Amino acid sequence: MKPDYKNWMPKGMVLFGFAATAVFLILFIVFGFTGIVSGPLRTVLFIVFLAGTIIGFAASVWMTLMYHAFSYNGTRQMSLQIIEGIAEYIKLPEGGVGLDVGCGSGALTIACAKRNPTASFIGIDRWGKEYASFNKPLCENNAKAEGVNNVRFERGDATHLDFPDEKFDAVMSNYVYHNIPGDRQAYLLETLRVLKKGGTFAIHDIFSKSRYGDMQAFIQKLKEIGYEDVSMIDTTDGIFMTRKEAVWMDLSGSALLIGRK
Repeated sequence: MKPDYKNWMPKGMVLFGFAATAVFLILFIVFGFTGIVSGPLRTVLFIVFLAGTIIGFAASVWMTLMYHAFSYNGTRQMSLQIIEGIAEYIKLPEGGVGLDVGCGSGALTIACAKRNPTASFIGIDRWGKEYASFNKPLCENNAKAEGVNNVRFERGDATHLDFPDEKFDAVMSNYVYHNIPGDRQAYLLETLRVLKKGGTFAIHDIFSKSRYGDMQAFIQKLKEIGYEDVSMIDTTDGIFMTRKEAVWMDLSGSALLIGRK
């Protein structure tokens, strides 16, 4: 039995892109060349369906390239590189407990659990319909396939964690908060709320100013309220991806926020 961590670019989304492109192409041919309509309406439909075909095809190609880059079974395996890279920062004491916020298919939770066999980890996610293939049974099956038994998975909301203050020895996350509308710095604080004094955190996301605001001011705020060794590591300079990859994959601004409470 092998783990199935799926793909951060769902295959269904790629197939839908090509299907939509095919529909636009058919409509372009039907309304542009068969004479079903004429006059100004024909011109408008010709332009609309041609634009839809071109945009749909370009988007579908981009999603296909993303799918291959993220695939755990491909040659690039960017997902695996990122997951293992984050997990390197998580070191728990014997009996410690870690929390993975937005665990998806369980990859990061399991990777951290494998590196810390005397600790335990909880992975939470809301498992929304946009990632229908990601769910709790998938996470549990992946843990079983990896021979990992120091993990458990629960449904949860990253914006309002159902845990008391200072519950965990470590908190981690990967590409989660930028997907949630609202005050993302507040979401980070909610995650850090459940971190014990002396605990560590490693949060990887797209920390662009348009998404997060001034992160340097946020880091300074954390230091002022007692957090230690807080820093942000740019992961687009070859650590997890190249700058060229970050640009065409729309991942510019990706960085790893690490520190200790």
